[in-house]
This record gives sequence, C-alpha cells and structure tokens, in this order.
Amino acid sequence: MRILVIYAHPVEESFNSAIHRRILDILTRRGHDVIDTDLYRENFQPVLTRDERNRYFMSGENTDTVQEYVDNLRWAEALVFCFPTWWHGMPAILKGYLDRVWLPGVAFHLTGNGGPLQPGLQHIQKLALVTTYGAPWWFVQLIMRHPIKTMLLRGLKPLLGKGAQVIYLAHHDLDRTSEKHRNMFLQKVQKSFEKF
Repeated sequence: MRILVIYAHPVEESFNSAIHRRILDILTRRGHDVIDTDLYRENFQPVLTRDERNRYFMSGENTDTVQEYVDNLRWAEALVFCFPTWWHGMPAILKGYLDRVWLPGVAFHLTGNGGPLQPGLQHIQKLALVTTYGAPWWFVQLIMRHPIKTMLLRGLKPLLGKGAQVIYLAHHDLDRTSEKHRNMFLQKVQKSFEKF
C-alpha cells in the first residue's frame, strides 16, 4: 500500500518523535511504500501567502507553490498524521499544511450552486490519526469534547474514499505519565499499524 505519513513535531528527542519512528519502522517492515513528510525537518512554510489566497479557488493554478506535496497526496492510498495536540488543536505548521495543500481541485471540489463539497481524495481508503495531549483524558473528553478528533474526522474523512477505515490513537496526560505508560502506548501503536 502507498502510505503518506505527515509528521509535525520540532524536537527529535520528543515522545512524538518516538511514535513517529515506530510508525515508520512498522510500515516499512511490512513492505508498504512510504513517503515520510516531516514538516519541521523540511522547513515547510505554513503561512498561506496573499498570492496563494488570491489563486485559492483557481483549480490547476493553485498548486504551483506546493506541487510536490499535492503530488504526494494524490499518490497516497492511505494517510497517517502524527502530531502533538497543543492548545486543543494541531501545531500551526500542520494547520498550514492543510491550508496550503488540501486545496480546491485537490482535496475537494466545489459545486457551482453552493452545495456540499465533493470529495477529491476518493483514492485514499485509510486514515490514521496519532496524537498526544498534555491534558488528562477526562478533560479532553468531557470538558473540551475532543476538538482535534472532531475537526479531523468530520473535516477530512468525508473527502476520502467512501467507507475509509479510520484509526484514532491518543496518549493523554503526557507530561505526567510514566515511561511504563508511554511504552504501553507505543505497543498500542505497534499493534494498530501491524494491521494497517
């Protein structure tokens, strides 16, 4: 399977980096074709420029500055997002990736009558979201109501193939969990991606 991994964390020694390495190791050992997009390492520029915004709805012209990323998205049969959740959302660099790469004519198509978006990534049949939270589970679930999960699953999944398989893995309370709990989460990641 052709799998595009989108990773967003600036620190090589972080727990997110360990998760990212584990995901890549499992996928490559299982023989998948993997493109690893490490947004920080690639110095991806997240800011949508004035020119990009002016050409945003010009399908075919709006991809010039991010063509390689668009090509990778069109190549993929599965997507894996690996990132921390900060301030109840994704890192700015990842949001910028979505703003600049998931464009009209690429990720979705607009209808002329203002109707719902039409999916543009129907070739993608699997989506995995792997994230960490500094907050405990009860706060994320009961108080904040999983904003990042809601946004990504309700926003991105409808643009993929009908019935696309979804994996959502979250490690909560990261700043206070023990090495044992982090290792248990890595095992959970491993088991999930061995079946991916």
